[in-house]
Amino acid sequence: MDLGAAYSFRMDWIVSFVAVARYGGFSAAAKAVYRGQSRISEHVAELERALAVQLFDRTAHPPRLTPEGRALLPQAEEILRRVQNLSAGGDVRFGAYPSAAAWLFPQVVRRLPDNVRLLLVEGPSVDLEAELVRGDIDLAVRPVHPLVASENLEHEVLWREPLVAVFPESHPLAAHESVGLAQLAELPLISIGESDGPRQFESHLAFASKGLSPESAFRTNQPQTLLSLVRHGLGVGVTNELAVTTANLTGVRLVPIHEAGVERQVALFTRRDQPRSAALEKVVQVLQRMNWST
Repeated sequence: MDLGAAYSFRMDWIVSFVAVARYGGFSAAAKAVYRGQSRISEHVAELERALAVQLFDRTAHPPRLTPEGRALLPQAEEILRRVQNLSAGGDVRFGAYPSAAAWLFPQVVRRLPDNVRLLLVEGPSVDLEAELVRGDIDLAVRPVHPLVASENLEHEVLWREPLVAVFPESHPLAAHESVGLAQLAELPLISIGESDGPRQFESHLAFASKGLSPESAFRTNQPQTLLSLVRHGLGVGVTNELAVTTANLTGVRLVPIHEAGVERQVALFTRRDQPRSAALEKVVQVLQRMNWST
């Protein structure tokens, strides 16, 4: 291949040629690619001179591709497609809390093209907001609650999941088909959340919706820690289903909570005050197209 010969051709010639072919005329092409009609005509003429062929029959209205133009069009479109793929690549810093990362991250990686690389940044849900605002990550997958404070963030809900109770396998309620919040409120509880602070998590909201305000014996942001505390008989866990189904369940039993009234909503958070890169847009599209019912 003569690489030097490639310098004789400009990309905007190819863009203008494809636009005229796609949109059926020089005027329509100019509007589509935000260029003046005279500039589009110049680009096509320059490409014709470089190739020493006529690409359009300009006596027809609208102009028609010549046989040479028809032969060139699929090749020109392939050039643009390959250039677009090259420019759409890059790194995306993917923020997620641990249980979502364990379940979701591998699925997203497998759905992305090779030119988009995901960099996993794990952390507690409450920390992901600050990291996104600072620009340390490009997106965050985290629960809607606790609510974010920044007005520069926007979100869309990806999936919903119920709350479950986690019992030691020897506990009398471990064999029940379901339990109620009132039953759980009488037991020493281990919940997902901060050790102190005013921010409300789903488990707290569920009890509050029934007029209950039990004290948590322990709170933790780590599912494995919650399971270990339950396994050692230090209390009964209340958390979202995904957090524990992606962890080691040896020695514990999950029991649905009937009439909980609150479910965890997990959302994709991005910044509204910054344009998305092409790579980030591809990751967002993958998340939007996933089947969240499975």
